[in-house]
Parts: sequence; structure tokens; C-alpha cells
Amino acid sequence: MSEDEKKILLSLASNTIAKSLGLPFEEIDASSYKEMRGAFVTLKKKGHLRGCIGYIIAIKPLYKQIADLSLEAAYQDPRFPKLKKEEFPFIDIEISILSVPKEIKDLSEFQLSRDGIFLIVGSNRSVFLPQVADETGWSKEELLRALSQKAGLYPDEYKREYAKYLTFTAEVFS
Repeated sequence: MSEDEKKILLSLASNTIAKSLGLPFEEIDASSYKEMRGAFVTLKKKGHLRGCIGYIIAIKPLYKQIADLSLEAAYQDPRFPKLKKEEFPFIDIEISILSVPKEIKDLSEFQLSRDGIFLIVGSNRSVFLPQVADETGWSKEELLRALSQKAGLYPDEYKREYAKYLTFTAEVFS
């Protein structure tokens, strides 16, 4: 994406949240971003995670998805209370636009920091974006153990032959 395109999508996310909080906002026309791409919106408050919601596979055009995900990250991430008006000035928004995920057969195909990873074991699922490895400093094994635990599984369950993985890359901007 060009720098201008990134700015428009970031403005869309920011102004969508501002409007929902009853704060001054600017109407952003991003309707030309109709591409169907997986995306995540991450909110950080003073450098710490404050909300993150996304879809690996697109369910609606990118501009609608970014607007909706910004509200979901602000109000529906179950790990955090709903965003308050007084917090908004301290919020940084990060958008991750994903490549089409591909299934891998062997974890040796997963490259730490380059790839995001989606784990599926029965009905248990979890995902980490590519930037999680750099942000946490985790090794590949530490990340995979955390991925298993995030899915509600035992830490080493990622090693089981019934575990399925999808990997993807992301264009990340804030």
C-alpha cells in the first residue's frame, strides 16, 4: 500500500472510534478500498496492548472491515474493558493487512517474524500476527507454546500430528 493509502485507512479507524466516543471526527471516504483482504486492528495505549481484533480471511470489503474492526478492538476484545473517552488521546492504532493464508505441513516452513501463524486443533483456534515475535522477544518454540495456550490447549499440543497450521504475512502500519 502507498503511504497515502495507509494514512486513509488509519484515519478511517481513528475517526470511527472518535465518532463512537462522541468526540470530534472527520468523515473519511475510504469506499474505494473494496479489496477482500484479511486484516487486524490493534490498539496500543502507551505502548501496551489495549485491544486487537481481526479476521484471517476477509468477510467484507477492506474499508468496511477496518471500520468495524476498529470498534471491535475498542469495545469487544474480551481481554480489556471497553475503551473510554479519556483514554483515546493515548491510543495508537496499528493496522495489519494480511496475505491469503496457506496451510503448511511442517513447522519448519514457519519463519519467525516474517510469518503470522494460525493454529487449529479441533474447535480450538488461536493466531499470532508476525510482529508478535519481535514484540515479545519469544523464540519459535516459546511462540508456539504460547499459541497453544492461547487456544486453550496444553503448551506442547502444537507438536501433535492433528494440529493444523496456516501461515500468512502482513503489511503492518501505524
